[in-house]
Amino acid sequence: MSDFIIMDGDQALFIPVFGAAIVVVKPGKMAATGKTTIKGKKICVLGDETKLEVPGCLYMTPQYLIPGSGTLKIDKLAANQQSKVAKSGGKVIIIKGVMFTAKFEVQSPAKDPSPMASGGAPIPDGTASYSGSGNFVTTNIKFKVS
Repeated sequence: MSDFIIMDGDQALFIPVFGAAIVVVKPGKMAATGKTTIKGKKICVLGDETKLEVPGCLYMTPQYLIPGSGTLKIDKLAANQQSKVAKSGGKVIIIKGVMFTAKFEVQSPAKDPSPMASGGAPIPDGTASYSGSGNFVTTNIKFKVS
């Protein structure tokens, strides 16, 4: 089935639930490196998704209520987000598809405040990353590939 081509500047939107973590998400913008252009904009090819990063997103979990922060990334595209036939510069073209796998990498851990009640220091979250999902929003509503 054909779907819309992802182009330079299109957004990656993340779902706030990353396993046990709830992330205050912000959209990311795709930076395209494809050789092909549509109306002066480059198209996205496989590998462009690995460069997308959204730093400075706050998060917490049911146990770690003092917010921490980290970076949102695209971990892996779904099969329906990769063209089966079309390429640009020898690389597979990224299409809208349904949902990609996302990763939230913790930079500053959230903390458990419960030890503070007895005069202790809050305990930091020991989880280095959380898995989630997201999707693309494209400004392209005309050009599709399979």
